[in-house]
Amino acid sequence: MIHELLLALHGYTGGLFCGSSLQVPAELPFLHPGENALLARVCRLGAFYTRFCEFVEQFAEHVLPPALYPPQHPPPPPPPPPPQQGNYLRAFCTGLNAVLQPYRQALLDLEQEFLADPHLTIAHVNYSLDQFQLLFPSLMVVVEQIKTQKIHGCQIPEIVHHYSRSGLPSVRSALEQVLAMCHAVMYKQLSAWMLHGLLLDQHEEFFVKQGPSSGSVPSQPEEEEDDLGIGGLTGKQLRELQDMRLIEEENMLAPSPKQFSLRVEMLPSYIPVRVAEKILFVGESVQMFESQNMNLTKKGSILKNQEDTFAAELHRLKQQPVFNMVDFESVVDGIRSTVAEHLWKLMVEESDLIGQLKIIKDFYLLGRGELFQAFIDTAQQMLKTPPSAVTEHDVNVAFQQSAHKVLLDDDNLLPLLHLTIHYHGKEHRDVAQARDTPSRELSPHESPTSGWAALGLHYKVQWPLHILFTPAVLEKYNVMFKYLLSVRRVQAELQHCWALQMQCKGLESSRTDAIKWRMRHHMTFLVDNLQYYLQVDVLESQFAQLLQQINSTRDFESIRLAHDHFLSNLLAQSFILLKPAFHCLNEILDLCHSFCSLVSQNLGPLDERGTTQLSILAKGFSSQSSLLFKILSSVHNHQINSDLAQLLLRLDYNKYYTQAGGTLGRIFVLFRAQPARPVQSQRIGPRPFGIKDCWPCLRKREALSQE
Repeated sequence: MIHELLLALHGYTGGLFCGSSLQVPAELPFLHPGENALLARVCRLGAFYTRFCEFVEQFAEHVLPPALYPPQHPPPPPPPPPPQQGNYLRAFCTGLNAVLQPYRQALLDLEQEFLADPHLTIAHVNYSLDQFQLLFPSLMVVVEQIKTQKIHGCQIPEIVHHYSRSGLPSVRSALEQVLAMCHAVMYKQLSAWMLHGLLLDQHEEFFVKQGPSSGSVPSQPEEEEDDLGIGGLTGKQLRELQDMRLIEEENMLAPSPKQFSLRVEMLPSYIPVRVAEKILFVGESVQMFESQNMNLTKKGSILKNQEDTFAAELHRLKQQPVFNMVDFESVVDGIRSTVAEHLWKLMVEESDLIGQLKIIKDFYLLGRGELFQAFIDTAQQMLKTPPSAVTEHDVNVAFQQSAHKVLLDDDNLLPLLHLTIHYHGKEHRDVAQARDTPSRELSPHESPTSGWAALGLHYKVQWPLHILFTPAVLEKYNVMFKYLLSVRRVQAELQHCWALQMQCKGLESSRTDAIKWRMRHHMTFLVDNLQYYLQVDVLESQFAQLLQQINSTRDFESIRLAHDHFLSNLLAQSFILLKPAFHCLNEILDLCHSFCSLVSQNLGPLDERGTTQLSILAKGFSSQSSLLFKILSSVHNHQINSDLAQLLLRLDYNKYYTQAGGTLGRIFVLFRAQPARPVQSQRIGPRPFGIKDCWPCLRKREALSQE
């Protein structure tokens, strides 16, 4: 019976010990009840071992030693292919089989002992196998969880690591041995990814994948539009002001698909996300260099020919019996530092990153103001009408002509810049492109009705700067370009109206003319201060900080972080992410554009229809300027954002805005359509100071008008 027991404990049942649970018949007369209990306790180990062998045979049959089947029984047919596959599952089975080896050796030793001393009892078997009474149930919990929940990939090391934190030394030692086998697969994948840029992941088990990330936090539903009246800010609007920096990626642009990203659900909990991001960055950089078809003399090695050194470090980590997070992160940091420094040298020194940033600033952020002033003058009439199929070609010709006018004849730069026009027919023609490109845009016009509303700028980024200026980044720059160009265009139109006013200053003026020119002055005051705030307080200040951070580091990741921070600050401080202020400013710009169109079309005194339109524009401008003041004042009082306070300081530096009740030109609201009649003076009520409107100038202008 002892030999049959040993065979049953090894997984070979017989007539006495049968079934998967190895139950002992209770009617055996020669067994004492105590011996029967001991026998049942020992057979429990055999049942566990049988289930372990079935699991290993199902998922990794090559791991088990060759079975000795009886001659009369042929080997069983091969099992069907398992639903769970993968290298980590095979590694787990290998580790599990290695943990079971001491149990098999204990059975062989027992057999030798019983052959040497036939008088040994079942109690000796129980004593010899007692060390496995605590180990096997713990292993079975892990096996059952992997099998029932269909866990695969890097989730398996996560489960094993969770149960390895046990107070039982035998359980901890065994599970650490299994975990080391799983980590061997991970180190092989890490070596291929970080040293050669190869993603060896046939069964989608690694925590790095190709394609966009699917583990992002779902965006919150967009709130309903609030009433933007002049009665004050609602609580919902104030919350939007407080959360302006948190809605950047959700309310503005969808991120472009990355080539590689993290598979968050496969990342073990004992590996921090910051370390996984470093691994992703290193692999992406190496893969970019390996896949780029360039001269080896120019490219060299991104790892500075230290692949063997880093491979030896990873192999050393692989040989450690226990995973050490400190050593692991230290090796990853060493590889990342080498790659980041090489990328910094390649981008800053060889590819002239600072020069490229200045090009971005000159064109996307309107740093070359004389160029875009010439372009606005050239394309003003061309882009007033809805765009057509030839508008894009004509606009680029006008842009080239404007560049030549301002002596911008860089033959290497101009071919990289291209103005784009998005119109309805083009969207139907480029359906495939529209599916891959985010269609959400923050533009002053939701549905373009003119060429200006559909205008965009495309810049062809050279290698390797494309890893910094991604399509999503360029799209954000394009949003800034459209917004700044709309402000500059309205400012130019108001300046043109001032030129018309100067031509007519010697003619007889009416009350309507006085109010019209006062309205122009108020609009110019607001738009000029907005333009100065955007170009000086925002763009120049943030760009200087970006250059300072680039020059103070030799790490590419620090440069990318500084650039992302720079772009986020531009969008936030320009109020593009702040819906109430952005909507209000766009309404003011539209009113200014309508006013300039009215003035340009009616050089003489306004008729009744023109007077009515002027009254409507005056009321609208008064309402929107009042709303803008309430937004700026409310945020300033709550000390939420210093950017809004800076703009408020420029608009209300002499407290005129405050004394006027937060309304620019509220006298316009009292204006009603009346017959035109001469007036002796154009000075009506108080007016804000401006660059061209000091009190001596006003008195001189008043004296000239009286003469």
